[in-house]
Amino acid sequence: MRDFLTSFLKRITVRLEKEGTKAKIHSQEELKKSVQNTNIQKKEVEKDTCSYKESLPAPLLQKTIISKNPTRDVMNLMDTPFLALSKNRKKPIIYESQDGTRKTKISAHSECFLASIYDWDIILFVAGKIQDILNKGSDIPPRTITIPRHEILKALHKHNVNTQQKELENSLHRLRRTAIDTTICNEDGRYKSDFGFIDSWEYTERKDKKEIKITLSQWLYELICTKGALLKVDTGYFEITSGLKKFLYRTARKCVGNNNDSWEFSIETLYDKSGSEREFKKFKSDLKQAVNDNDLPEYSMEWIEKGKQVVVIFKKTRINQIDNLIEKLEIEHNLCKSN
Repeated sequence: MRDFLTSFLKRITVRLEKEGTKAKIHSQEELKKSVQNTNIQKKEVEKDTCSYKESLPAPLLQKTIISKNPTRDVMNLMDTPFLALSKNRKKPIIYESQDGTRKTKISAHSECFLASIYDWDIILFVAGKIQDILNKGSDIPPRTITIPRHEILKALHKHNVNTQQKELENSLHRLRRTAIDTTICNEDGRYKSDFGFIDSWEYTERKDKKEIKITLSQWLYELICTKGALLKVDTGYFEITSGLKKFLYRTARKCVGNNNDSWEFSIETLYDKSGSEREFKKFKSDLKQAVNDNDLPEYSMEWIEKGKQVVVIFKKTRINQIDNLIEKLEIEHNLCKSN
């Protein structure tokens, strides 16, 4: 599947090169302009895109459909340690920014594990639903969202219903039982400590209905509904199995975004922002391995040693620039109107 998509994107790149547009492109706007300057006929683009869609394997075609209502992450929570990187952490996460303005303490109720970065996938899906309501502008999003079970499992790439149903319930339990005490989006202290990510959840199963009802905490709900607070998440994120790599993707997504500029962090800063309970030496080793794997969706990573200092550089990948162009052209020209 990945080989097929790569092959298609390469054909688009070759076409650009033939028309003399191989010059380095620094932004999505420049990329679009370069394609227009190549005088590619609209019909040819439509033909290629339609052929591409018709040839897609079912899972990849499904990705294209889901992208119309993509999952979203909460920008203010993407580079601060609110979530455990492991699934079985009980030790509280305590964080304070260097300037002292951002303080966070995350703790679990007795006999419970902290909500993890894996559990957060559910919030990404709910945030996407709320963003969709906001985009339509026809109604105020409710704080309680009811979701068909099969829809959320499919969006989170969970395919074994029997096993994943129990995992989903455990994740919801941890999201409710994790206590938050923070100054982030709570500068006036109106939200007292011990509120969670969600207030409640409920699973309903009947012959004709299998639904999950999730009520967000007021704090998280207001965060999500704030204008410009959410960022689109690549569907490939849900294929990441490493908690550390999920953290690295979220860091890159917030800081690099869709820009062509690189962004660098010292490994000490990444250690601090991750909230990892690993010893620094072990974290550094894990981080170096993750950077060398360099398999995050949308972004590339590079390990740079500057004397005694080590930094990690994040960049937007070129293949993703082309992918974004294809998506933008489909929207603007309404290609392949028929399903």
